[in-house]
Amino acid sequence: MSDHHHSQVAFGHAMRQHFLLDPSYLPLNHGAFGTYPKSVRDRLRQIQDESELRPDAFFRYNLPKYIDSARTAIAAYLGVDAGECVLVSNATTGVNTVLRSLLFKEGDVIMYFSTIYGSCEKTVEYLKETTPVQGANIKVSYPIGDDELVRLFQERIKQLKSEGKRPRVGIFDTVSSLPGVRVPWERLVDVCREEGVLSMVDGAHGAGHIELMLDKVQPDFFISNCHKWLFVPRGCAVFYVPTRNHGLIRTSVPTSHGYKPFPTEGQERVFNPFPASENSDFVQLFQFVGTTDIAPYLCMDEALRFRQEVCGGDRKIMEYCESVSNEGGRKLAEILGTEVMDNPEKTLTKCCLTNVKLPLKIGEGEGDIKETDAFAVVAWIARMEFEEYDMFAPPFFHAGFVWVRLSGQIYLDLEDFVTAAKILKGLCERVTKGEYRSEKVA
Repeated sequence: MSDHHHSQVAFGHAMRQHFLLDPSYLPLNHGAFGTYPKSVRDRLRQIQDESELRPDAFFRYNLPKYIDSARTAIAAYLGVDAGECVLVSNATTGVNTVLRSLLFKEGDVIMYFSTIYGSCEKTVEYLKETTPVQGANIKVSYPIGDDELVRLFQERIKQLKSEGKRPRVGIFDTVSSLPGVRVPWERLVDVCREEGVLSMVDGAHGAGHIELMLDKVQPDFFISNCHKWLFVPRGCAVFYVPTRNHGLIRTSVPTSHGYKPFPTEGQERVFNPFPASENSDFVQLFQFVGTTDIAPYLCMDEALRFRQEVCGGDRKIMEYCESVSNEGGRKLAEILGTEVMDNPEKTLTKCCLTNVKLPLKIGEGEGDIKETDAFAVVAWIARMEFEEYDMFAPPFFHAGFVWVRLSGQIYLDLEDFVTAAKILKGLCERVTKGEYRSEKVA
């Protein structure tokens, strides 16, 4: 383990001494790729160095024990059994593992909201091309109340069943990406359970961000990145599957040595070059999934130790990140003369992300920005943030407006949001003058 001596440090700019961020960089997008403390970096390098001393011994004999230790640590953090948790590289891999493991029949439907993460929606599109499954996209425009979101989900289930279709699995976020808002995922899990639909919770913004209580909510499948909010290096995610559903997960993605095919007459045993394991078949699926750098997985203990010893524990971290995000969002909206995205119940902002409307009018009137230009505007603002101001907070187009998403984190303070507001105000003024018009869109 790391030799760093930990002592609690005040949140805000003083905390930046523990991170590797460039002093000139204004990091308002922690929610995208995260970052990790120097002590975690040291643990990462230590593991990588150890793996090079005796590669065969490391991967064949030491790695399984190290991964078991990491699984045990994250399982304890989540309050679930270690036998129900495995580690994968990212949330997209976890979602793919579930969707590619399920055997779909004619009439089966995958349900999801229109705010689903793009790569997950494309996975559904691929499965529609290659299996009998259909997709049901539930259109959502934020801000929206939790009751209304749940009602839309329930109504689509009823509609599909009335059409003779079978809603097989529902995908939804804990905190969605764009816009970055808290989703009533616990209630949606309950709806799925009542209606006989499998719940696939994309908790990419989950571990280290909000309280999860998986043992109480009991989703059918849950995946959360650990490299976003938990301070584990990229890429690392925890994939939680309760024991009752282990039989539904037949393979890792990609399929590797842990896969055990159903026995067929005359089939010869496929050789597994790795030592025998006492772990369950489910855990063994993910014990070795091709040769890759799994050092990030083995930094779990150090990341959790940092959160406790330097930061004072998860509650303090989450409270500060939510507070600075909310206060910063309100300040930014005040300076821009706009508003923060929230619903009357104020539940959308019960997380460490905030979304603020930019002072840009989308329409067909004189001086308006055409909706067909909205994505070019977003791309131009994003590029200017990097190139001219050494900051980043992702702009995006949603429900007829251009917004910006900002992440709260322990190394930020309110003044960082004020700085961002001034930069964004200037960029929006330049947009209205047409500077974005040569921007190319992917």
